[in-house]
Amino acid sequence: MTSDLIQEFEPRRWLRNGHLQTIVGNFLPRKNRLSAPMTEFVDVPLPPEMRERQGSDALIASRIVCHCHWQPEEVRAERMTVVLVHGLEGSSHSQYVVGNANKLWEAGCNVVRMNMRNCGWTDALSGTLYHSGLSCDVIAVMEWLIAHGLRQIALAGYSMGGNMILKAAGELGAEAPAELKAVVAISPPMDLRESADALGLKQNWLYERRFIKALKTRYRRKRALFPAVFLPMQMERVKSIRDFDEFVTGPQCGFTGANDYYARSSAALVAERIAVPTLVLHAWDDPFIRLTAATRTKLLANEWITLVEPQHGGHCAFLAEPAEGYDGYWAEHLLREFVMERRDAE
Repeated sequence: MTSDLIQEFEPRRWLRNGHLQTIVGNFLPRKNRLSAPMTEFVDVPLPPEMRERQGSDALIASRIVCHCHWQPEEVRAERMTVVLVHGLEGSSHSQYVVGNANKLWEAGCNVVRMNMRNCGWTDALSGTLYHSGLSCDVIAVMEWLIAHGLRQIALAGYSMGGNMILKAAGELGAEAPAELKAVVAISPPMDLRESADALGLKQNWLYERRFIKALKTRYRRKRALFPAVFLPMQMERVKSIRDFDEFVTGPQCGFTGANDYYARSSAALVAERIAVPTLVLHAWDDPFIRLTAATRTKLLANEWITLVEPQHGGHCAFLAEPAEGYDGYWAEHLLREFVMERRDAE
């Protein structure tokens, strides 16, 4: 049972430090036994914030790429279909996405490895940037799956992807479709402002520098593709994630600045409305993801939500000691068990 797996987490030897867990977990490769996926294109809507901008209707429509692994056609519709959503500057090829996809496929699930708009080298498919509040994209993928006859769906997201799926579930609330059976968020930045500020702390300079470098490169690529949409930016003044959100994400995505973006895009805003079985996993030693007391209270008060907060685990890592028949990727096993326990009898 999931409850048994929750209680047995113990960090891998020599990895009791949150920074070590985070770094090793990010680079440690997973074994990939999956066959080549089917590539599917899903149209996603203009975000609500963008519709508020004058002339936004003229923006180029967006499509996202999903790499799909389908079970045999005769059983496909009845099997659980899990949508995996990566984190900031990740993609459908991120190691944790690949690891989860293999475990879920072997358990008999359909697996959809969703790329956020622009990610996985799909910049040319979207006239907008991606950001943490694009729950509309997750909902679009889910509705696309339902339209294609899939009857059991789970949403699973890591970090930024975790915030997106929780925000989607909260916005749907009690009106969530019956096909949505489970939601799992690993290390989600539900409080975006507090997490962005924590990322800017001196001890987190390595993570922030890596994110900023990638985000600047992406913006330059978007500007080259859509010069009429993406305006020239003085990138030398962008020295932190908060700076990027203030000077780039905010004005380009329909927000007045970083604080407006954080306030309107944080899943904490709608956490009390979630009405689907949901697992939220967060480590106390996560270097930069912060859950406020108010958000924790909302999660604990919602009967649909199981909040698991081990002392160790870092950010999106949760590396336990491997054993016979167990690879030590604790969060991936927990995600699979939570999802499988909530599927209808097949």
